[in-house]
Amino acid sequence: MQNSRIDELRKALEKNPNNPLGLYGLASELFKAKRYDEALVYLDRYLSLHEDEGAAYRLLAQCYLNIGNIEKAIEAYEKGIEQAKKFNHESMVEEFSREIEMLRDML
Repeated sequence: MQNSRIDELRKALEKNPNNPLGLYGLASELFKAKRYDEALVYLDRYLSLHEDEGAAYRLLAQCYLNIGNIEKAIEAYEKGIEQAKKFNHESMVEEFSREIEMLRDML
């Protein structure tokens, strides 16, 4: 089922390669399929084209964690905090701050 959703999103992006919803959706589906390196490509594209309020940075950090790059995960959470503050998402700021503390303890 996931592969068909991934295929559908890829086809949609062929028609409109800069569609933020399509890029984020494909990254999310690739993450669910544990295809973290591929998800990172689409998250990077999404974030270069769209000002996210913070949630995409959670997904970005989780991708980095799953491939074992704790430093990059921390960076993603830090950027997510900046965006969450900008959009007044205080609970997200708190969540990401806790994640950063846990990750720093792992280094």
